[in-house]
Amino acid sequence: MHQVLEQIKKGLIVSCQALEGEPLHSSFIMGRMAVAAEEGGAVGIRANSVADIIEIKQQVDLPVIGIIKQVYDDHPVFITPTMKEIDLLAESGAEIIATDATNRLRPDGSDLETFYKEVRSKYPHLLLMADVSTVEEAKVADELGFDLIAPTLYGYTAETNGLKIDDHNYAVISEIVKAVKNAKVLAEGNVSTPEIAKSVLEIGVYAVVVGGAITRPQLITKKFADALKK
Repeated sequence: MHQVLEQIKKGLIVSCQALEGEPLHSSFIMGRMAVAAEEGGAVGIRANSVADIIEIKQQVDLPVIGIIKQVYDDHPVFITPTMKEIDLLAESGAEIIATDATNRLRPDGSDLETFYKEVRSKYPHLLLMADVSTVEEAKVADELGFDLIAPTLYGYTAETNGLKIDDHNYAVISEIVKAVKNAKVLAEGNVSTPEIAKSVLEIGVYAVVVGGAITRPQLITKKFADALKK
């Protein structure tokens, strides 16, 4: 575990994800995207689904933060929401497993503490990452014992709806860095430029996760197209 954490320290983790219905939705394509990220200097990959993780692990020698996005009856908690997804990810080869660590109940009715203890008991050697939306949730995740914490869900919960991290708003990251005592804090969520990535690293985060700005060409293209229309 220590070796994995050292490998990602102060570096760039690239989120290689394409959901069903998106133009790059393909495990093969995500594997090649991971290769491109590695060639560009990435120190880790964040990936969604067992198939994508297995393909990525075959293509690059980088640690993977694994998630499974699974919706249960329109329940709002969908990032690695139950033990079923944890079990699948544990077998996938992902070195780190990330899960929704907000204060919302999970699809099976359990709270975060119950879920965390079950995961830790079954997989004591896995690195666990908490995707949170608030400073208070980060503090709870830290106290429970998560190894890594990121404000991945900032702006995606009822409490934070409409908010986003951008080049004018690093406050939530800075507050989480100050509040967390033991876990490694990662910056994740709307890190859309190299300048923002550098700025949040200087705030004191352990590493930076970048997704759409690198791996979603339809969104990158839209920025250019919209700018030309103005």
